[in-house]
Amino acid sequence: MSNLDRQAALTVCGGRGFVVAEPVRELLSPRHVRLGESTEVRRLLPNLGRRMVGAWAFVDHYGPDDIADEPGMQVPPHPHMGLQTVSWLHDGEVLHRDSTGSLQTIRPRELGLMTSGRAISHSEESPRPHARYLHGAQLWVALPDAHRQVEPHFQHHADLPRTTSPGLTATVILGELDGAVSPGTTYTPIVGADLALTSGTEARLPLDPDFEYAVLAMSGEVHVDGVPVLPGSMLYLGCGRTELPLRAASDAGLMLLGGEPFEEEIVMWWNFVGRTDEEIRAAREDWMTSDRFGQVKGYDGGRLDAPEMPATQLKARGRVR
Repeated sequence: MSNLDRQAALTVCGGRGFVVAEPVRELLSPRHVRLGESTEVRRLLPNLGRRMVGAWAFVDHYGPDDIADEPGMQVPPHPHMGLQTVSWLHDGEVLHRDSTGSLQTIRPRELGLMTSGRAISHSEESPRPHARYLHGAQLWVALPDAHRQVEPHFQHHADLPRTTSPGLTATVILGELDGAVSPGTTYTPIVGADLALTSGTEARLPLDPDFEYAVLAMSGEVHVDGVPVLPGSMLYLGCGRTELPLRAASDAGLMLLGGEPFEEEIVMWWNFVGRTDEEIRAAREDWMTSDRFGQVKGYDGGRLDAPEMPATQLKARGRVR
């Protein structure tokens, strides 16, 4: 999924200076962003004061939207570099096309994992015809320097491992949780899981104390470590936890995101993750003037132009000149 913000800002993320080394309860409110004509997303990362959670660098939550009489998601071809995209649905379908030739319909609780590596382009759209409701999340994982030039590729996994306890089912999207390991390719120690709780459930989920964590509320009413987390909001949990108390006041859905704190500083702008201002500017120029990001075949329409970049340039440690 693209960041369609036409006023996209250069943002410095990562580095352990932003990491909280102890358990906390930091509730993050979303920023509302239009995505095409009929979809509005709630952007949780990057957030004011909270840029990343482990290698998770970007989180959008959308829906549930009634798109029975709407085109639904319509995101034209656009570029990515230096990251992985994770498409995750609770309702609806998304048709993915990319410049490696991948063509895949992603359905609820199936993993669509695109590794951009050095350069890729893709489109996402609601199929025609499509289901009435669309509800899901789009997430980015920053690639570490040693792997950010890998060959671009796409993975689809319809069957993912689960771990269960009374009233709780955890589907492991990436990484490992409670002995269940996702088949999705990862490049840093990370975990992503979809948690489904039935009303009245009280559970304790095992965690890795070396990871930092956050929980994205997808639906229902649930208390996370005693904090009520409403759909479309995120609770940052810090590090140092060995378990996470959960209590569901209704049937509820959550996404657990975590990982080792990302030590490298990265620069994010539009749909690019790099290390320097110059690298980001070169990627924008390549998207506009060269074939570096390939071609998405079969999409009915034109591709996205890159927005204008700000005149200021980023220096190390996020200072601006």
